Amino acid sequence: MLIPELPAYLSSLGGAEYKGLIIALFTLTAGISRPYSGKLTDKIGRVPVMAIGSIVCFACGFLYPILTSISGFLLLRLFHGFSTGFKPTATAAYVADIVPSEKWGEAMGIHGLFFSTGMAIGPAIGSAITLHYSINVLFYCSSLFAFLSIAIIMNVKETLKAKQKFKFHLLKINRKELINKQALPVFWITLFSYASYGVIITLIPDWTAHIGLKNKGIFFMIFTLSSLMIRFVAGKFSDNYGRKPVLKISLALLCIALVWIGTAQSIMGFYIGAIIYGIATGMLSPAISAWTIDLSDDDKRGLSVATMYIALEAGIGFGALIAGTLFKDIIARIPYLFYGAALVNSWALIYLFIHKTKAKKLVVLQ
Repeated sequence: MLIPELPAYLSSLGGAEYKGLIIALFTLTAGISRPYSGKLTDKIGRVPVMAIGSIVCFACGFLYPILTSISGFLLLRLFHGFSTGFKPTATAAYVADIVPSEKWGEAMGIHGLFFSTGMAIGPAIGSAITLHYSINVLFYCSSLFAFLSIAIIMNVKETLKAKQKFKFHLLKINRKELINKQALPVFWITLFSYASYGVIITLIPDWTAHIGLKNKGIFFMIFTLSSLMIRFVAGKFSDNYGRKPVLKISLALLCIALVWIGTAQSIMGFYIGAIIYGIATGMLSPAISAWTIDLSDDDKRGLSVATMYIALEAGIGFGALIAGTLFKDIIARIPYLFYGAALVNSWALIYLFIHKTKAKKLVVLQ
């Protein structure tokens, strides 16, 4: 709900030159918190960690209207990142707990389907609320949805059998608990591929206005709706034929989509680029999530998911920071930034072709 409106909101505060930090600071905190959320997910349980993420999100919606300086806004973005640092890590581990291993790809596809539904309706609703009411009403509405998430989590049964009570020494992280080396192949592919998303969420609001569309959330709605159509099928396909074939196709489509969006000068061309991008991400997400679980020992499932998300946050943050730094409200630069994102994404595709790894569980990766 917030993403499409935050760049213009920051500009209204006088901080247009800091647009790249909107996502970069958010993902910085999310990335830093991943080792902690991964360890706590494996120690104290999935449900408490999910709850922390939703509670932070709930609180932030009430703080945005209060912290109206540039420094206050950027500090809040830093704090808001804890929501993403905790919630998805525990959720992915929870899904893997309740689903048989031979259906992990399908399960991640279904999980992504609901995630994408929220991503589809959120930006469009957020822009509509801002257009008809105000940005503060948007912030309060975001808290309302976070509250509904908390209500659901409180009725979820814990799946971690050997859970511990929380003690402060669990917050001490040693080097072996930062990342799970079993998930390193996933780490690199996620890092390179998700840099493009940082570019997308930083530049698309301005690119949308340049093309002539008033609703800055329309791109996000189109690409997430198109991803809904492919996630379930792609997840089942990766269960039957392996993760790598799905990843190779999705990464190739992602390169095409980024170049297409950069060259789009009409509304229809813009829509087509959003559709291709949605199909690519709809295939990529469940396959990469299932592969993360494939490569992980059962007792390190939370840490493996955290490792994947560290790469995701670092990629998004890097992409957003570079895009925001180079953009500087010069529209003519946007196409070249999309082309650069396609180049970085191609590194993930190259890595996938040259790296050889054996499946830990049942999936044939070659």
